[in-house]
Amino acid sequence: MTLTTVVASTRPGRVGRSVADWFTARAAEDDRFESHTVDLQELALPFYDEPHPPALQRYTKSHTSAWSRIVDASDAFVFVTPEYNGGFPAPLKNAWDYLVVEWQHKPAAFVSYGGVSAGTRAVQMGKQVVANLRMLPIGPTVSIPFVSELVDGGAFRPGKIHEAAAEQVLDELVRTSRVMRRLRSGTY
Repeated sequence: MTLTTVVASTRPGRVGRSVADWFTARAAEDDRFESHTVDLQELALPFYDEPHPPALQRYTKSHTSAWSRIVDASDAFVFVTPEYNGGFPAPLKNAWDYLVVEWQHKPAAFVSYGGVSAGTRAVQMGKQVVANLRMLPIGPTVSIPFVSELVDGGAFRPGKIHEAAAEQVLDELVRTSRVMRRLRSGTY
């Protein structure tokens, strides 16, 4: 199963990449996954600039076609997001908005981080968006409060609770991905 972990924050000084690197490595240790990371900072999608609605898949820009190929080839997603003013970062919404068909019938998980709230409000808002894209937001999440206390030398150092939560997320992604793959193929 191809699992794509998406780094949502693009701002300078972010810790999201270190959290995503941990999660991607954790998933790569599990032989059920082919795991890789997409960093929205590196992807550098401009704010939606296509002349046609994304549901038509009539892309005119090379960055849209490249993003479409990545999302289409993925079986499941983990969105690593902070919470900005009670919600998720704008680059994440923009990345979701670029496509419609490619997201459909794929499970979506969240790893969130921040201060005391650990990004949980961003996750709740994000689940509404991905459900509207006809993805399946799974229940288990990884929530990381006071994340800056767990970053040492630029690397995220998870605790046992984060490792256990990651295992629950991965197990649920395997279960739901099998069902969703059948929906995508029409063999249900």
